[in-house]
Amino acid sequence: MVARDPHRFANELDDTAIERIISRLESRARDEVFSRLFDKYVSYLEAVPGGKVLEVGCGTGATSRRLLRRPAFSGKVTGVDHSPAFIEAARHFVAQEGTAGRATFVVGDAHDLQFADHTFDAVFAHTLISHVTDPRPVLREMARVTKPGGVVAVFDGDYSSLTYGHADSGLGRTMDVALATASFNNPRIMRDLPRLLPELGLELKMAWGDAVAEIGQASYFRSFAETYVPFVEKAGLLPEGTAREWLAVQHKLMDDGTFFACCNYFTYIMGPK
Repeated sequence: MVARDPHRFANELDDTAIERIISRLESRARDEVFSRLFDKYVSYLEAVPGGKVLEVGCGTGATSRRLLRRPAFSGKVTGVDHSPAFIEAARHFVAQEGTAGRATFVVGDAHDLQFADHTFDAVFAHTLISHVTDPRPVLREMARVTKPGGVVAVFDGDYSSLTYGHADSGLGRTMDVALATASFNNPRIMRDLPRLLPELGLELKMAWGDAVAEIGQASYFRSFAETYVPFVEKAGLLPEGTAREWLAVQHKLMDDGTFFACCNYFTYIMGPK
């Protein structure tokens, strides 16, 4: 079988898989291990008072809602995602939080955004680029709909650096690769962005990296493993039962306080040329 990124092919997933992804997106947004990384660049998105911000690949709208909750942000957010199920969830969650009047969530294609040129003060993609087949048209579209002098922000992981501790180092490396292969279309894309940007109408302003690590206990990487191990199994990347056994070992390590997992993440702050 061939691994198929569940986010890229979300519209082909059954209801159980969709609910698993929705749960993952929401739990990830609440996890301070991960959400602090959005907080490191959010000030660039709220730089224009009352500004208009677009999130491309918004999923359940969890990151957009975090922006809306910030006291310093008085603007409006539009979120676009190709999954009707994710957009339905986004509308539900924002209504629950009482900020629906400042948010619009629509089904759309990141490769062909249905917005006029120079519409938004800031445009961002938070863990989208690793899932698309070709990031270049997506980034061109992000640049196109951003106002002159506006901000384009891309945050994502270098999932070739993803690793979990395991006593059998060979199996550990094999499972690390399997998780990245089953979960991401472009696990190494953040390494490629610097050389792609000049041809895409974008100018790099600044960039930085962060290592997300959990040692001893786990929340972010627990959810990651529990969400994506079923996709490893479905893709047939390892002998039957291997991924489940690996997950059982990870749960034991968490229970014993001897867990380890780490992945590198990168933030690019850009502007249209």
